[in-house]
Amino acid sequence: MKETSCLFCQLVQDHPVQENEYFYARFDKYPVTPGHLLVIPKRHVETLFELSEVERSTLFPFIEECKNLLEEQFSPTGFNFGVNQGQAAGQTIPHLHIHLIPRYPGDLPDPEGGVRGVIPGKRKYRSSPE
Repeated sequence: MKETSCLFCQLVQDHPVQENEYFYARFDKYPVTPGHLLVIPKRHVETLFELSEVERSTLFPFIEECKNLLEEQFSPTGFNFGVNQGQAAGQTIPHLHIHLIPRYPGDLPDPEGGVRGVIPGKRKYRSSPE
Protein backbone atom coordinates (compact mmCIF):
# COMPACT_ATOMS: atom_id res chain seq x y z
CA MET A 1 0.00 0.00 0.00
CA LYS A 2 1.33 3.42 -0.92
CA GLU A 3 1.05 6.54 1.18
CA THR A 4 0.19 9.54 -0.99
CA SER A 5 2.25 11.92 1.18
CA CYS A 6 5.33 9.66 1.29
CA LEU A 7 8.28 10.77 -0.85
CA PHE A 8 9.54 7.21 -1.42
CA CYS A 9 6.08 5.95 -2.35
CA GLN A 10 5.91 8.73 -4.96
CA LEU A 11 9.39 8.01 -6.37
CA VAL A 12 8.82 4.30 -7.03
CA GLN A 13 7.76 5.04 -10.62
CA ASP A 14 10.50 7.63 -11.21
CA HIS A 15 13.18 5.67 -13.15
CA PRO A 16 14.81 3.48 -10.50
CA VAL A 17 18.42 2.36 -11.02
CA GLN A 18 17.44 -1.24 -10.20
CA GLU A 19 14.19 -2.90 -9.22
CA ASN A 20 12.36 -6.16 -8.64
CA GLU A 21 8.80 -6.94 -7.62
CA TYR A 22 9.28 -5.75 -4.02
CA PHE A 23 12.12 -3.20 -3.99
CA TYR A 24 13.65 -0.45 -6.02
CA ALA A 25 16.99 1.33 -5.77
CA ARG A 26 17.91 4.90 -6.55
CA PHE A 27 20.95 7.03 -6.01
CA ASP A 28 20.87 9.04 -2.79
CA LYS A 29 20.08 12.71 -3.34
CA TYR A 30 22.83 13.63 -0.84
CA PRO A 31 25.46 10.91 -1.45
CA VAL A 32 28.12 10.14 1.12
CA THR A 33 30.36 8.69 -1.63
CA PRO A 34 29.99 8.25 -5.40
CA GLY A 35 27.38 5.56 -6.08
CA HIS A 36 25.57 5.81 -2.72
CA LEU A 37 22.32 3.90 -3.28
CA LEU A 38 19.09 3.64 -1.35
CA VAL A 39 17.26 0.30 -1.41
CA ILE A 40 13.57 1.00 -0.83
CA PRO A 41 10.56 -1.31 -0.50
CA LYS A 42 7.76 -0.56 -2.95
CA ARG A 43 5.23 -1.23 -0.20
CA HIS A 44 5.03 1.48 2.43
CA VAL A 45 6.64 0.21 5.64
CA GLU A 46 8.62 2.22 8.16
CA THR A 47 10.91 -0.50 9.58
CA LEU A 48 12.73 -3.69 8.61
CA PHE A 49 10.54 -5.55 11.08
CA GLU A 50 7.41 -4.74 9.05
CA LEU A 51 8.65 -6.52 5.91
CA SER A 52 6.72 -9.62 4.93
CA GLU A 53 8.44 -12.99 4.80
CA VAL A 54 8.67 -12.86 1.01
CA GLU A 55 10.06 -9.30 1.11
CA ARG A 56 12.69 -10.37 3.64
CA SER A 57 13.66 -13.37 1.51
CA THR A 58 14.21 -11.20 -1.58
CA LEU A 59 15.93 -8.28 0.18
CA PHE A 60 19.51 -9.57 0.37
CA PRO A 61 19.56 -11.01 -3.15
CA PHE A 62 18.37 -7.58 -4.35
CA ILE A 63 21.06 -5.81 -2.30
CA GLU A 64 23.63 -8.12 -3.90
CA GLU A 65 22.36 -7.17 -7.38
CA CYS A 66 22.77 -3.51 -6.41
CA LYS A 67 26.28 -4.17 -5.08
CA ASN A 68 27.21 -5.85 -8.37
CA LEU A 69 25.89 -2.86 -10.32
CA LEU A 70 27.93 -0.48 -8.15
CA GLU A 71 31.06 -2.59 -8.58
CA GLU A 72 30.65 -2.44 -12.36
CA GLN A 73 29.96 1.30 -12.50
CA PHE A 74 32.10 2.71 -9.65
CA SER A 75 34.75 0.07 -8.72
CA PRO A 76 34.60 0.52 -4.94
CA THR A 77 36.86 -1.56 -2.71
CA GLY A 78 34.36 -1.89 0.16
CA PHE A 79 30.80 -1.16 1.29
CA ASN A 80 28.87 0.02 4.30
CA PHE A 81 25.19 -0.62 4.49
CA GLY A 82 22.73 0.29 7.16
CA VAL A 83 19.35 1.53 8.20
CA ASN A 84 18.34 4.55 10.24
CA GLN A 85 15.26 3.22 11.98
CA GLY A 86 13.30 5.65 14.13
CA GLN A 87 13.83 9.32 14.85
CA ALA A 88 16.41 8.61 17.59
CA ALA A 89 18.51 6.78 14.98
CA GLY A 90 18.29 9.63 12.49
CA GLN A 91 15.48 8.40 10.23
CA THR A 92 14.08 11.48 8.49
CA ILE A 93 11.70 9.83 6.01
CA PRO A 94 9.32 7.37 7.68
CA HIS A 95 9.62 4.78 4.90
CA LEU A 96 12.22 2.04 5.23
CA HIS A 97 15.33 2.69 3.15
CA ILE A 98 18.64 0.88 3.32
CA HIS A 99 21.80 2.80 2.53
CA LEU A 100 24.31 0.92 0.37
CA ILE A 101 27.43 3.07 0.50
CA PRO A 102 30.43 2.23 -1.69
CA ARG A 103 33.79 2.84 -0.02
CA TYR A 104 37.07 3.84 -1.61
CA PRO A 105 40.68 3.99 -0.41
CA GLY A 106 41.27 7.37 1.23
CA ASP A 107 37.60 8.47 1.39
CA LEU A 108 38.12 8.64 5.16
CA PRO A 109 41.58 8.88 6.71
CA ASP A 110 40.90 6.05 9.19
CA PRO A 111 37.74 4.01 8.49
CA GLU A 112 38.26 1.58 11.40
CA GLY A 113 35.02 0.99 13.24
CA GLY A 114 32.82 1.63 10.18
CA VAL A 115 29.16 1.95 11.12
CA ARG A 116 30.09 2.24 14.79
CA GLY A 117 30.83 5.86 13.88
CA VAL A 118 27.14 6.73 14.23
CA ILE A 119 28.19 7.49 17.81
CA PRO A 120 31.53 9.21 17.11
CA GLY A 121 33.09 8.48 20.51
CA LYS A 122 32.32 4.75 20.11
CA ARG A 123 33.81 4.19 16.64
CA LYS A 124 37.21 3.16 17.99
CA TYR A 125 36.84 0.03 20.09
CA ARG A 126 40.43 -1.15 20.17
CA SER A 127 43.39 0.40 21.91
CA SER A 128 45.81 2.30 19.73
CA PRO A 129 49.19 0.60 19.33
CA GLU A 130 51.81 2.12 21.59
